[in-house]
Amino acid sequence: MAAIAIEIADSVTTELVEAFARLIPQLSKSNPPPTAEALADMIASPASVVFIARLDGEIVGSLTLVAFRIPTGLRTMVEDVVVDEAARGTGVAVALTEAAMNEARRLGASTIDLTSRPSRVAANKLYQRIGFVQRDTNVYRFVLGIDD
Repeated sequence: MAAIAIEIADSVTTELVEAFARLIPQLSKSNPPPTAEALADMIASPASVVFIARLDGEIVGSLTLVAFRIPTGLRTMVEDVVVDEAARGTGVAVALTEAAMNEARRLGASTIDLTSRPSRVAANKLYQRIGFVQRDTNVYRFVLGIDD
């Protein structure tokens, strides 16, 4: 079995930019991969931790942990989990998620949230298997009508 290594991205490299260019289209058809500048902003931000997963040395997955303070405490959320199609079923998503959970604990959070589209059946089953519980809540979105 191949060894999975989880790292926190601390700098932008050509390898990282190329990995996101390959991975993000597998997650979203409507949003382009981040540029090197956008990746640098994410990595530098105190509100996000960018995890990458390597399988046999190659970047095959990513997850972003978002952490911010609100009046009721520290909020942490898992965002944009993506594992390369060729690496799915190898434990990469579990390793990424567990790394994010450990970082959220280290930061002092008492909970960690995530959302997953219902069409992502395998991902939803994985999150439930890890111990995430579906919340009875409504998620709303308002489109601001501006481009980033």
